[in-house]
Amino acid sequence: MRMVDLYIKGDCMTAARKISIREGQTRGRSKDLMIASTKNAPLVENRHQQIVDGACKVFFEKGYHPTTIRDIAKACDMSMGQLYHYIRSKDDVLYLIHKHMHKVWYDYLRRSNLEQIDDPVRKLTEALKQILRFQIENKKLIQFVYSESKYLDKEHFKVVLEMDYKNVIGFWRGLLEDVNKKKSVKGDLDILASLVAFTLVFLPLRGWTLRDKPTKKTLDSLQDFILRGLGVVY
Repeated sequence: MRMVDLYIKGDCMTAARKISIREGQTRGRSKDLMIASTKNAPLVENRHQQIVDGACKVFFEKGYHPTTIRDIAKACDMSMGQLYHYIRSKDDVLYLIHKHMHKVWYDYLRRSNLEQIDDPVRKLTEALKQILRFQIENKKLIQFVYSESKYLDKEHFKVVLEMDYKNVIGFWRGLLEDVNKKKSVKGDLDILASLVAFTLVFLPLRGWTLRDKPTKKTLDSLQDFILRGLGVVY
């Protein structure tokens, strides 16, 4: 049975029909952020999350470029020495925030119990509904990631693009492939998967034009817009 692969560096996550976690699948594709003398993986993961939480607060307030490593250390309640024990640069921090966003996205999908839905059209419909809510709840994080990714160095940027392709585009393509087996989808599945992913970030990236929205009616309209564009009406 085919599954949609989701991975975050160091982890391989699978969702849609079954969720499993396998480690070590993407080592060597980017800088290994598990630096310094410690080999305590849970500790490093906790410290990285501490860095992400602190960095997001200061990044959201000041922006990426004006924020210094010293600002991040203070926000994380770490000394400069402690911080450099777990990251090398602001690029590493920005990469960790990307990784964090994908983990949050994955956890959101897991809690939605999509793998329990057998009908592919219904599963796609529910996935759209869940991700629209995710976009609203994580608006600042998504805005930051999309606006600041261009500042990543080439090595980090390549890994981030690969992460997005496998996690996001791969996820929607997998759902569309299942729908296509039951009901013909109009168009190239790769292009359609990318269009779905792009349309779903409309709310955080262009939501300022909606003022007091989005309402439930707005979300339903976007969901219907996507389904009709795919030639699928549930």
